[in-house]
Amino acid sequence: MLIVLALVAAVAIGLALHFTVPLRPTRGVALAPLLEAAIAAVIYTSLTWLGLAESNPWLWVASILIPAAVTALVILVVSRARAVHDERERARIKIA
Repeated sequence: MLIVLALVAAVAIGLALHFTVPLRPTRGVALAPLLEAAIAAVIYTSLTWLGLAESNPWLWVASILIPAAVTALVILVVSRARAVHDERERARIKIA
């Protein structure tokens, strides 16, 4: 049942990442929190299946830090790709 605590923390971190990573207008507000929660759920579940107890601090460290790093990287890449694509489209249709 403690997975809910990990998922709530992941969503909160995902929201914080959405507002702190640049190029915010190029992505949806739900992308970072949903991605963060999905990665945290997979990591938390996998580590508990591998035998880590809920009292083990490594379970919590991995469930919080790894999803935050992966999510930050993914939303940065997605945002930059979107910005480049939008700029190419503006040049192609000559509106900027």
